[in-house]
Amino acid sequence: MQSIILAGGFGTRLRPLTIAKPKPMIDVANKPIMEHVVNLLKENGFTDITSLLYYHPDTIKNYFSDGRKFGIKMSYSKPAADLGTAGAAGTCRGKMKGTFLVISGDVICDFDLKKAVAFHKKRKALATIILTRVEDPLQYGIVITKKDGRISSFLEKPTWGEVFSDTINTGTYIFEPEIFKYLPEGREMDFSKNLFPLLLENKERLFGHICPGYWKDVGNLTEYRNSHYDAMAGKIKLSINARKTERNGFPVWLGKNTALPEKIRFDGPAIFGDNVTIEEGTTIGDSCFGNGCRIGKHSKISRSVLQKNSGCGHHCDIKETIVGFGTDIAENVKSAPGAVIGNDCAIGAGASLNAHIKVWPQKTVEAGAFVNSSVIWSDRFSRNLFGSHGINGLANIEITP
Repeated sequence: MQSIILAGGFGTRLRPLTIAKPKPMIDVANKPIMEHVVNLLKENGFTDITSLLYYHPDTIKNYFSDGRKFGIKMSYSKPAADLGTAGAAGTCRGKMKGTFLVISGDVICDFDLKKAVAFHKKRKALATIILTRVEDPLQYGIVITKKDGRISSFLEKPTWGEVFSDTINTGTYIFEPEIFKYLPEGREMDFSKNLFPLLLENKERLFGHICPGYWKDVGNLTEYRNSHYDAMAGKIKLSINARKTERNGFPVWLGKNTALPEKIRFDGPAIFGDNVTIEEGTTIGDSCFGNGCRIGKHSKISRSVLQKNSGCGHHCDIKETIVGFGTDIAENVKSAPGAVIGNDCAIGAGASLNAHIKVWPQKTVEAGAFVNSSVIWSDRFSRNLFGSHGINGLANIEITP
């Protein structure tokens, strides 16, 4: 079967992680999100895949190539402009020869898509929206269906007073090729805001199918961390390229050439990629480490994600922090919950990072610095504002009246 992956988003809410690469290529459990999507499609019989690109397209092309390495056939389409979800899908007219599926390249889920397709065909639908149930539907679009699954109404981003259902649109759709008559050529169109209301208005066969299972829109940095916690807790079936073992009663995944020293304590599960170096005396829990990471002795890493080739020195305390690839954290560094450090940064010894601050890629934080605001525009965050030539800092950003 054929499918389309929507992989052109900018991922602005995941910055600074998405400055150098598109959102679908950000790693979850040491694989790009989009690779998890490709694996899900392949497991459900979708092996002819077209990826719609826009932002950093070559990153995706270079990784997946023609798809043979992943057991699928991959081709690409890049609209000349940002046409929205449905407008971009419209560029695939003529390529889809039968029933096809559209899915976002930045979601983590384990739905049974075969059952969804069977539902779609049994109802002889033109379009089927795959739905799921959530505890808090406020940030999503609510979909109301009749007993037979036919969609009767939509409600985008409701207030609690308007909530009368917990079934939401997951951004995954099944279509017949006839849908292209509704998709414009070269014009912007959104599935939820434009196409589906139009289908309702025209009384087309539009259905919703509720899929049990795990689903998460990795839409912000908190949800990015949460997706790792869920993977380690076994809430979702993800393929993790590592050997599973157990330490201190917690599951631990070990990549190739990664060994655990005897004097190490776990207070939660952990995922380690290949060639990770872990020194003695460390305490680790609910954390994920990419290939080539380094963890210094007597450091404590909790509920954090370190991407490949990053590391910390000895006696660090890293809490609920995301560290981009290639970043070096020196010894005795403390990072408070919610901090995010971009790619290729250098964090000096004894530095302290406040909660929820962001350090943009290729920045230097000087030794002993107390980082109490995000480091975005300047290349370096100094330990002292007062230097030999007066006050150093960006007006109205680092220095305010």
